[in-house]
Amino acid sequence: MKRLTFAALAALVPFSAPVKVFAGSEDVVVEQPWARASIGVSRPGAAYMTVRNEGEEAVTLTGLSTPLAKMPEIHRSSTTAEGLNSMAPAGEITISPGESVALEPGGLHAMLMRLQTAMIEGETFPLTLAFSDGGEVTVNVPILGIAARGPEG
Repeated sequence: MKRLTFAALAALVPFSAPVKVFAGSEDVVVEQPWARASIGVSRPGAAYMTVRNEGEEAVTLTGLSTPLAKMPEIHRSSTTAEGLNSMAPAGEITISPGESVALEPGGLHAMLMRLQTAMIEGETFPLTLAFSDGGEVTVNVPILGIAARGPEG
């Protein structure tokens, strides 16, 4: 029931406003979630945001879930010294007290594999971040244009 409540509240708040919820004893703030529109469902999508820990203890992001994709994971893109690009699952992400982690193009991001529906510009979808203490944060992610470079468009 809490998940539905957070998603409903997030839908009422402009996407640029931080969504502030508690993950156990940690105070987690998710800022500026966004995603790009997809071309159908044959290719994966991605979502981006900043996750900030305002608590006094570290918090560990352990996973993602969304009805939009069967395999959502945190991935990391990187480029070698030779200029080769690669991407791989990042595993758990620990955020120290007072610190934040940016999920952004070209770095850490929420990879949305096995899309169930196309990501259509102007729509939103719920994305739940799961933490090691059992807490969850659900945000509504607005879908921007296919060429968007950030939440500003």
